[in-house]
Amino acid sequence: MDRPPFLAAVLALAVSACAPGLMAPGPAIGEARLTGDAFITADGAALPLRQWMPEDGPARAVIVAVHGFNDYSNFFDDPGLYLAQKWNIASYAYDQRGFGNAPHRGRWAGVDGYTRDLSAFAGAVRKRHPGLPLYLLGESMGGAVIMVAMDGADRPETDGIILSAPAVWGRATMPWYQRWSLWLGAHTVPWLTLTGKGLNIKPSDNIEMLIELGQDPLVIKKTRIDAIYGLVNLMDAALEGSNRFDAAALILYGERDEIIPKKPTAMMLKRLPGSASGRQRTAIYQTGYHMLLRDLGASLPWKDIAAWTADPTQPLPSGADKRSLSSLIADKETPP
Repeated sequence: MDRPPFLAAVLALAVSACAPGLMAPGPAIGEARLTGDAFITADGAALPLRQWMPEDGPARAVIVAVHGFNDYSNFFDDPGLYLAQKWNIASYAYDQRGFGNAPHRGRWAGVDGYTRDLSAFAGAVRKRHPGLPLYLLGESMGGAVIMVAMDGADRPETDGIILSAPAVWGRATMPWYQRWSLWLGAHTVPWLTLTGKGLNIKPSDNIEMLIELGQDPLVIKKTRIDAIYGLVNLMDAALEGSNRFDAAALILYGERDEIIPKKPTAMMLKRLPGSASGRQRTAIYQTGYHMLLRDLGASLPWKDIAAWTADPTQPLPSGADKRSLSSLIADKETPP
């Protein structure tokens, strides 16, 4: 009996399968360092650098900000200006490999590559600002990079961590057909690019900002399947390691987030080690979307971040830390 055409096609693709592409960092040729406008990595890659410095007095703290998937360091422009001008907090952000104006645009550099870069960058910033408290802030994919880095051997030295909608949508919370189709695509047509058109997902209520991102040539609009596969590997690692995430942390999440579903977020929060509960605080914003730091109500999490770095024992100004985990998972949800 002849095989069904679809099955024959799947078998043919499986036979011709290839590995997802990876633009991993090269061997070290020097020490990672900061210049005026770039982070020079140990393997010599020049990653574009942005910085926001207080003008009215010395900095009282430093934030290293790590952008999300397909985004770049410009994501922190508004919060960076606010924190510098209102709170005398210095901030640094860099374009991660494959994003923004960094080398190999659109290509995935690997979980180890991103975490090693973060640890080296945090070390270089701390060397520039000795004695100041240093905080790591990650949005979405950036949050996952931080979580995995803190679970590694080269754990960055930090005084606290701020996670804004961390990307923890690992395979454990995905339906089987999404896992299967992603594996098949990454191992047969890794070069194929996809867009988010037609998904009807709303990342923020700040429409003007979203229009600007749509017109920004440095924001990636078409994503290679193997880069998505790499992102899911990163989210897997972040979710799996959340039970060992014991750093002092402020975790922010918007109840209207349509990018990282509630189910994996709630799973991550439940898995956090009880031994760290006194050092970790969750803030759930009832009207917040995925891009909390750029929403129309972004000033609320900005103020909460500043207040938490000043005194992590005090209630947050917004009151978002009064909303319980149960409010996050009250409605049953099936990930899209």
